[in-house]
Amino acid sequence: MRWLLPFAIIMLAGGCSRPTTLQEIRSEGVLHIITRTAPSIYFEGRDGITGYDYELAKRFAEKLGVELRVRVAENNTEILSVLDRNFAHIGLTGLSNRPGLAEKYHALPTGIEAESVVVYHRGTDRPETAEDLAGTTVHLVADSNHEHRLLELREKHPDLNWQVHATLDAAGVLARVESGEFTTAIVSSNELDLNHVYFPQVKESFSLGEPEELAWLFPAEQDDSLTTAARDFLNQLRDDGTLAQLSERFYGHLDRLNYVGARTFAHHANNRLPKYEALFRSYAEEYGIDWRLLAAIGYQESHWRPNAVSPTGVRGLMMLTRNTAGQIGINNRLDAEESIHGGAKYFTFVHRQIPDRIPEPDRTWFALASYNVGFGHLEDARRLTEDAGRNPDRWMDVKEFLPLLAQKEWYTKTRYGYARGHEPVIYVQNIRRYYDVLAWMTEPEEERPAPKEPWFVDLDGAETSDGSASSGSEDGMRAMLPRELGMIPPTL
Repeated sequence: MRWLLPFAIIMLAGGCSRPTTLQEIRSEGVLHIITRTAPSIYFEGRDGITGYDYELAKRFAEKLGVELRVRVAENNTEILSVLDRNFAHIGLTGLSNRPGLAEKYHALPTGIEAESVVVYHRGTDRPETAEDLAGTTVHLVADSNHEHRLLELREKHPDLNWQVHATLDAAGVLARVESGEFTTAIVSSNELDLNHVYFPQVKESFSLGEPEELAWLFPAEQDDSLTTAARDFLNQLRDDGTLAQLSERFYGHLDRLNYVGARTFAHHANNRLPKYEALFRSYAEEYGIDWRLLAAIGYQESHWRPNAVSPTGVRGLMMLTRNTAGQIGINNRLDAEESIHGGAKYFTFVHRQIPDRIPEPDRTWFALASYNVGFGHLEDARRLTEDAGRNPDRWMDVKEFLPLLAQKEWYTKTRYGYARGHEPVIYVQNIRRYYDVLAWMTEPEEERPAPKEPWFVDLDGAETSDGSASSGSEDGMRAMLPRELGMIPPTL
């Protein structure tokens, strides 16, 4: 979504504020939300618009029987400006009820707690306490939950200095810590959890203060009728388990990924794959695909589980969306044969979208990325690659630019906007490794090259044929699990 002028300016030009009571909102028939793009709040998911706060707001509007209208701001500064003028009913900011907000807005906790976390570059000394931050510059985004904590600390540590970045989001700050441009920064713990896997050079140090629940903000000009209705609604979701389900969908996978490794893949290859190997072989032959590549895609998508279902409706062994299944003529996504047939057919479709001039194997790597993140987002990354003077037809170049689609300063320059661009990079690298292992496992024993001992250790941190480090199976599951939970941008 693009705006030629900031949303607040557009609303000022219109010269109208919003209804201030629940009754007036119902009479108008519209609930107006102002938000920003962030994986913790609102983003374009694989099955459409999603995000923890957005999903709550959508359900709340349905409960009220009104239309939900969402406007996307550049940052929290703009959101707060819109709320100050009562040009929206609710602001989704990812802020807690920090000092100063209570005087200007009604704040309603939404069930997610976060704390201000100090992060630093792996190659520098770890700051253990606030005193260790003196003498360096701490970086943070504007209008965050962190600056008031730093102001409190400065009373004891007058040498404490920080820089606020109005044009960066949390991913942009973490990217600069990753590169070494920023030595130290502060981010919200929930945003760190969602992004940390993509920035291996970023290390977590300590927290400033206690966790606080993130809140929706309502303009002070409103009476408390809408806030009360929203509070009752969230309490209902808390009581019936919906709030916990949404929290699990967006955050629950983040603390149980490390156990997954190469041994899991080997176990599933020996116990699950034989049930579906004939189907992979048959449909791969029909569509001219190496069956081991098709099987590797299936493993990345579902761990070869035909009944896999995400909360957003992505389902089956090949985890097809409803739209994709309809497009390629698949009726029952939970049927293993139909799902594998659909995966083969759809991969062939996206492979043909990749320009013929791109040689193999890069054309296949691009097709896998498109299968994951969507052709439009892939093209955006290729354009960024070309603009930087790199080769847009070479995967090793484009994979460096795909992650930029998760940073506001870059995705605002593209046609299709925000995408979790790290995901297709991990996705492609994992499938390549799964394919390598399947190819080794299915070669006649006398033709096999001698594997490392044990053979499955090669899955972790191995070098790929182009010299790039592949993602280990742990990182692979970090890519796969969010997709199962509906957190990856849409295929279509």
